[in-house]
Amino acid sequence: MAELKQLQQMASQVRRDIVRMVHGCQSGHPGGSLGCTDFLVALYFHTLKHNPKFDMDGKHEDLFFLSNGHISPVWYSVLARSGYFDINELATFRKLNSRLQGHPTTHEHLPGVRIASGSLGQGMSVAIGAALTKKLNQDDGLVFSLHGDGELQEGQIWEAALYASHNKVDNLISTIDVNGQQIDGTTEQVLSLGNLHAKWEAFGWDVLAMNGNDMADVVRVLELARSKTSKGKPIMILMETIMGNGVDFMMHTHKWHGTPPNDEQLATALAQLEETLGDY
Repeated sequence: MAELKQLQQMASQVRRDIVRMVHGCQSGHPGGSLGCTDFLVALYFHTLKHNPKFDMDGKHEDLFFLSNGHISPVWYSVLARSGYFDINELATFRKLNSRLQGHPTTHEHLPGVRIASGSLGQGMSVAIGAALTKKLNQDDGLVFSLHGDGELQEGQIWEAALYASHNKVDNLISTIDVNGQQIDGTTEQVLSLGNLHAKWEAFGWDVLAMNGNDMADVVRVLELARSKTSKGKPIMILMETIMGNGVDFMMHTHKWHGTPPNDEQLATALAQLEETLGDY
């Protein structure tokens, strides 16, 4: 499948962008960004109906909201490589007067960013509002959102979950990055999440499972999710990923949730990630 190979090549390049961006400013969150790379690449280069010329209202487009805003490196890379802004701007990540702040903001007017995020728990509420707006406007675009599993420890998520199912917000596809890691340890150690599939079904959502580090499965499940919209229920994708995926020493540990690589570690990481489209 030629398209699948192209998506995989894009994912490799985006992972290179991530480690270089975080290394360049010695700040940021590489672990979750690397884990969610395949999802964001598939979303923007395969599934999402969007326009890089960017209109804030996004009428008759699909909208995406990043709730776990600390994984901004992967989103910035995907936006740049989708044509929203010049890829060379990635070199300004987290630097003074940059539009690419550590958590996405709106006052810098960065194309592709519709809300400030990173205050965990809020993104689903915003996504529901956008989805309801599309319904009121008879707009056939869908709304997508991404959340961290540790973020589910915020009560606002569950209030939003109840609201979405009660109001049949069936043009919403939300995804949770289930990597089992958060900044202080594993989710099991910090605050166990229990059976997420059973919880979301009990809250009235249509629940799907995805291997978030298998590009073919990501594409398949995103297409399946789209086919399940407009049937009376919001869609929840439980996406299992490995934090730090693609860089062996960053995988399977919360240590790299918010730690930048040093020079030697950067070289090791880049040696494991194929340069497919050219570095910025």
